[in-house]
Amino acid sequence: MALFKKTKKEESTSVKVTADKEKKAVKKEQKEKPVKKKPASAPTELRRGKKGEGKIASTVLVKPQITEKASFLQEKNQYIFQAFKTATKPEIKKAVEEVYGVNVEKVRIINVDRKRKRLGRTTGWKKGYKKAIVTIKKGQEIEIIPR
Repeated sequence: MALFKKTKKEESTSVKVTADKEKKAVKKEQKEKPVKKKPASAPTELRRGKKGEGKIASTVLVKPQITEKASFLQEKNQYIFQAFKTATKPEIKKAVEEVYGVNVEKVRIINVDRKRKRLGRTTGWKKGYKKAIVTIKKGQEIEIIPR
C-alpha cells in the first residue's frame, strides 16, 4: 500500500501547482474584455441600421431573371429579380432603386421552393429562392442586358 501514499514533498508541490493555476486563471479573467455577439446574417445587420445607411443591394438581390415571361413583362414596366430568402419587399424596393436609379411603384414576391435533384444514385436539393416582380414608374426603363 506504500505505492499509493503521498509523501510530504509531493503534497507540497501539488498544492503550489494548483495555487499557481488558480492565480493564472484569475489574471486571464481580469484581462479578457467582454465580446460582442455578431448578428446571425449580414442582411439583418443592415436592416437594423439607420435609415438611408449602407448599401444593401448585394445582400438582397441575386440576379435579374431573363426568361420569355420576363421579356413580356418588360413591356408593362415589370422586371423579375431573384432575391435571397430573407429579403423583404421594402429591402428589394430599396435595392432596385439603389442599383438601377428608378422609382419602384410595387413589389410582388413569389417563394420558389427547393427541388430534389438526382445524379445517378446520389440525391440532393437545388436551393429555393425568392422571386420578386418589380413594377417601376411609367416612362422609366431598366436595361438588364447591356446592348
